[in-house]
Amino acid sequence: MDQLTVSQRNVHNAKLASYANRPLAFLFRYIRRHPVAHTIVLSSVLAAVGCALASQYAIKHLIDVLGQGRGHPGPLWSAFMILVGLIAADNMLWRVGGWVGAHAFVVVTGDLRRDLFSYLSGHSPTYFSEKQPGMLASRITATSNAIYTAENTMAWNVLPPCIAVIGAIVMIVAVNPLMAGCLMLASAILALVLYRLAGRGSARHHTFATKAASVDGELVDVIGNMALVRAFGMTFREQKRFGSTVKAEMVARQQSLLYLEKLRLFHAVVTAILSAGLLGWALWLWSKGRATSGDIVLVSSLGFTILHGTRDLAVALVDVTQHVARLAEAVQTLLEPHGMPDRSDATELVPQGGRVDFEEVTFAYPRRRPILDKFNLHIEPGQRVGLIGKSGAGKSTVLALLQRFYEPQGGSIKVDGQDISLITQDSLRLSIALVPQDISLFHRTVYENIAYGRPDASREEVLAAAREARCSDFIDAMPEGFDTIVGDRGVKLSGGQRQRIAIARAILKNAPILLLDEATSALDSSSEEAIQQALDRLMVGRTVIAIAHRLSTLQGFDRIIVMSAGKVIDDGSPDQLRNRPGLYRELLSKQHGKLPPTTMPSQQLAAKAEST
Repeated sequence: MDQLTVSQRNVHNAKLASYANRPLAFLFRYIRRHPVAHTIVLSSVLAAVGCALASQYAIKHLIDVLGQGRGHPGPLWSAFMILVGLIAADNMLWRVGGWVGAHAFVVVTGDLRRDLFSYLSGHSPTYFSEKQPGMLASRITATSNAIYTAENTMAWNVLPPCIAVIGAIVMIVAVNPLMAGCLMLASAILALVLYRLAGRGSARHHTFATKAASVDGELVDVIGNMALVRAFGMTFREQKRFGSTVKAEMVARQQSLLYLEKLRLFHAVVTAILSAGLLGWALWLWSKGRATSGDIVLVSSLGFTILHGTRDLAVALVDVTQHVARLAEAVQTLLEPHGMPDRSDATELVPQGGRVDFEEVTFAYPRRRPILDKFNLHIEPGQRVGLIGKSGAGKSTVLALLQRFYEPQGGSIKVDGQDISLITQDSLRLSIALVPQDISLFHRTVYENIAYGRPDASREEVLAAAREARCSDFIDAMPEGFDTIVGDRGVKLSGGQRQRIAIARAILKNAPILLLDEATSALDSSSEEAIQQALDRLMVGRTVIAIAHRLSTLQGFDRIIVMSAGKVIDDGSPDQLRNRPGLYRELLSKQHGKLPPTTMPSQQLAAKAEST
């Protein structure tokens, strides 16, 4: 995928999305990737079943030779050797198929999981906000397991009885065509009835697949928020809730399995009746002198092969139906069309200093009122701009739109004069470094989390970034230093330590545009001063957009943008805003106490307020 052009990647993703409602076609897509291995498996199964059928004829031949008396040792031992050879070939061919299948089927699951993860990671943030992470992970695993099980079932439980039934009917024709025709008709009717009945159970299998995925999603959700559960004393409540979810899944599974058992019971009764009738017919032919002892053995064994083969086939098809139902449910969820793909003619961003322009931008989150309404903002290269405003003013939305996490419903956003909707998302984000308020860390080492900003950086560069972000002191105190695992989302670190890791990551990335979202909110006063110095050095020569509630962190900025209800209501340097009435002055007064009186004449203040 890394080597594909944007146009080729879009075609690849569109092709994957087309399988959302075609689970079997999705399965054969991966089978076709390994034609040699699957051909070997198919050939070995065909040959093994052929040997098994031929060995039954060899048994008939051996019995007929025995019926000729003890005076014919040559034909006797020839018949014996043929039978032994067929039995040995039968067993060896199964092992060949199993050996190759063990490799091919596993490779298919690997290909599938890589493709699904690649496709999943291309979804927009809206997709992830509406689905549980555990449920998505469960569906990738479920899809992999379903395809692995379906391939195994098809190779070892569906294909062999199909071949056996057809081969047995052909062999019985040579003994008694009427018997072969009756068996063929009975087998066809039985298989058709079972197939129709199996189809009626699809709704039960789909319900079970959905419930199973919800259990996994609920489990991961609660485990990920265990600190919150304990903080509110909700341990027993969550246990009860999870118990209800598991019970619903168990009921759905039981209904699915019991339906399968009803089908198996129906088939068992029909098979017993037909087997008894077949054996009685063969004995009647023998009593009339129209069949030899070997014919009786052959017809009986082949008849049982046919009847039991239809049973095995029906049971296997029912099992496959259940796995295909789970596969269909998972694929349908994962392969939703991407909500925000790159255009096929998208180009790479050419950085030219970091100019940012929002022009008449209108944006609303799904099923909500617009949060930005014809929003305009122009930031020159190298300018440091702070965004302030009350909660819900649209500050974080501005940063999200600039990173193209969402598409605006109107207007345009440009970086260095290039419309971000016309450039590739990866090239855009390579030019942006982010220090968020909610720090995201992987369950990896400290070193790996810092190096995530630029994976190709040397170790010296990573260590230098850590020193500049004032991380070295607490990292050196850890048992394994930079090789210490930080835990899930960095749970082993304090909030301030996580933020310093994020700052080191941004320092290492060295992007022309820097976004700060409450970058020092989790730091104590002494740490904040040291980190602020590191941020000051980081901001030099870069375009900076910072959201901050501590207005003291914005005093050295070039401009402060005051936002309200998705609009810019004031714009100026910290000194300018400090000396005129408005939201900035009110917030500054609350944080720092009484401020000196404004130096602007009242007429200018009124005119300024009216213009904004």
